[in-house]
Amino acid sequence: MTRLHIASCITVALFPATCFAQSHSPYAGFEKRAIKALSDQQISDLRAGLGMSLALAAELNGYPGPRHTLELADELTLTEEQRTKVKELFAAMTAESIPIGEKLFAEEAELDRQFAGRTVTPESLFIATEAIGKTQAALRDLKYHLLTLQILTPVQVQRYNQLRGYASSAHDKPRHDQ
Repeated sequence: MTRLHIASCITVALFPATCFAQSHSPYAGFEKRAIKALSDQQISDLRAGLGMSLALAAELNGYPGPRHTLELADELTLTEEQRTKVKELFAAMTAESIPIGEKLFAEEAELDRQFAGRTVTPESLFIATEAIGKTQAALRDLKYHLLTLQILTPVQVQRYNQLRGYASSAHDKPRHDQ
């Protein structure tokens, strides 16, 4: 009985170690990315002017974006004038965001090169990450959410939030004059 008990204890003690040895980091495979900090999907989306979900502060607080507004144009019963204005916003947003996305790729690639080449210093790291932060801030396209809100009626904003699946909350009461 004692040998069985000891064998059981050893098995139980070694089991977690075996499990941990076989587990992978959630980042496994990321080291093969062209730009380590960005997924292929993020790169593809940025090259198409679709962003990186950086406007969630606006979107989830009742400030619709032009892209999704156009996708829901029929359900929102946008007027022709509204459609035209939102299309113009979307075109401007896309034209602005694509070159900013390319700038972000270059900055992230440079940061990767510094780490890969073991040439990164505290100063170069600060410079690189500060530049990346400024570029990401420019990519947020929050101003286009503000402008879209000005085009829609409060009822359309409420419908937009419902269609997007957002829970009813304060963002169903837009704060603009119509």
